[in-house]
Amino acid sequence: MATNNAAQAAYEFKQLLKNKTPEQEKVIRYFYNQPKGCFGKVMSDAEYDKMVNDFLAKNNSFKDKAISKIGLDESEISLIAPVCIKGYLFDDKKAYAKCGKDDHLWRSSMFQVSWIFFSETQVYLYQYTFNFDENGKKESSEEYFYKDVVNFSSSEETVEKVTWESKKGCLGKQGPLERVTREVENVRLSIVVPGDKMYCAATVTDDSFETSIKGMKNLLREKKNNG
Repeated sequence: MATNNAAQAAYEFKQLLKNKTPEQEKVIRYFYNQPKGCFGKVMSDAEYDKMVNDFLAKNNSFKDKAISKIGLDESEISLIAPVCIKGYLFDDKKAYAKCGKDDHLWRSSMFQVSWIFFSETQVYLYQYTFNFDENGKKESSEEYFYKDVVNFSSSEETVEKVTWESKKGCLGKQGPLERVTREVENVRLSIVVPGDKMYCAATVTDDSFETSIKGMKNLLREKKNNG
């Protein structure tokens, strides 16, 4: 939104909802904290998480699509167990962001799934990035010889995101939207190759992320020592 002016904010919000499906409208209302009508409710953080998880489950986290895109039999790319990195994407300007009311975890309207497979000679990366507030999606794949991979590592950077907050006024009524800039810690897996880096968005809730990176590092070290 261009200004904090309440009328302008309301107009711009209305424009955002044009030509959106009911599901996309619910997502936009979630990130803007704006219920529909006087008695409407914004979906909760738990409901948003369920929507995301149901979508991933319905698509098997895109594993089948990843294998098809690579074009090899799964047995050829299972030197070690494939690694799936999943997370909200914050570093895209189009992504809405919101800090959870109860758990204080940041969520985004963009989500990325990355699959990494390992053959005897190469590493294969498949990514599927999609938006919940619109029909946008992006699919990509890369492959690298072990000798060309410099490192696997986790990286973290602070990203400034615009979010919309509104305080309740008299009698519990919802106040006008206020545009606020917040800092979000953006965690990613980095695949480092000469002159370039590939990033995989990660939402980290346990130690499995770092465990996966350690496994990839060990395999890379082994391949380079024996190469």
